[in-house]
Amino acid sequence: MAITDPIADYLTRIRNAQQARHRVVSIPNSKLKQKITEILYEQGYILKYTFDGEGKNAVINIAIKYNPETKEPVIRELGRLSRPGLRRFSSSEDLPRIINGLGVAIISTSHGLMTDKEARKQKLGGECLCYVY
Repeated sequence: MAITDPIADYLTRIRNAQQARHRVVSIPNSKLKQKITEILYEQGYILKYTFDGEGKNAVINIAIKYNPETKEPVIRELGRLSRPGLRRFSSSEDLPRIINGLGVAIISTSHGLMTDKEARKQKLGGECLCYVY
């Protein structure tokens, strides 16, 4: 069965793994998912990641980050903003602020994927893919 929204599937797999208290989650690989994974790592939401395999068998292994004292996942909420049935585009001035700047929105711009803060700094608008906090 073909997945119609691979980004929503990616986010759901991470949410489900956190809820089940898994340490690592494997997700089918794509360039877009690789870049989202790299942004989540740079922002400190995941512990580490690896890209394994080639072609159709390629996967992304993500080590989920938990708070050492409370054992709660670092990612409190992970959601989709734009979806195939309703695309959400924003200019650089209208980019969403997640929890007044404490969270991160991932934006697809003409210069590639980046956080909302980077897009504002570079005065770039684009499609608002997802958010995390």
